[in-house]
Amino acid sequence: MTTPFDEEPQRRRGLFASLRASFFTGIVVIAPVGLTVWLLWSVMGWIDSVVLPLVPHTFRPEQYIGINLRGVGLIIFLLFTIIVGWIAKGIIGRSLITFAESLVDRMPVVRTVYSGIKQISETVFAQSERSFEKACLVQYPRKGIWAIGFISTNAKGEIAKRAETSGGLVSVFLPTTPNPTSGFLLFVPEEDVIELDMTVEDSAKLVISAGLVYPNPKDPTKPVENGKKTKVLEKESA
Repeated sequence: MTTPFDEEPQRRRGLFASLRASFFTGIVVIAPVGLTVWLLWSVMGWIDSVVLPLVPHTFRPEQYIGINLRGVGLIIFLLFTIIVGWIAKGIIGRSLITFAESLVDRMPVVRTVYSGIKQISETVFAQSERSFEKACLVQYPRKGIWAIGFISTNAKGEIAKRAETSGGLVSVFLPTTPNPTSGFLLFVPEEDVIELDMTVEDSAKLVISAGLVYPNPKDPTKPVENGKKTKVLEKESA
């Protein structure tokens, strides 16, 4: 038997659940925007604090407009970096860099730090010709378990010669979740590598989200095989 008093708690629960769902939806929308703006604002402030002390006061805009504009140091840093990169591409710049690196190689501690930072910089800011070619599926850590990897290049040199395979070897970088910058380097036979249609960026999103975000425009809940089977059945029924 129900009474009018039983309806009020249910309405309160429904209203509370609706408000809670709206709150979490708002967090999902606001958090990425807010964190992105905060991160960019903090990075700009940090660059300004490092670059502006090196700039003479007569060249600072705040001396003329009376307002400390955030981002001026970032603009100066970008212009300075572009000029340095333009000079480094020339013959004089390359010769100066070679001479400076030869001096650094003679310093025991400095050369270790410099070589490590240089390798990281070249890896992070590499040009497009050194980026991953395609995303793929490989069986790891054993057969029957599939993992997403990124195809880099074909194996060469001693690795390709000494590996006992019937075909060629492919260098595959297997990223970890949720940090795809760390992972494992695998040399997989070509016949065991399944190339994916999705881009490397979309595959990275899938890895970072731990399988929660499928950026592929196709419906991830319907495999291709099922779609083909349904089409075949529709033709047969027709």
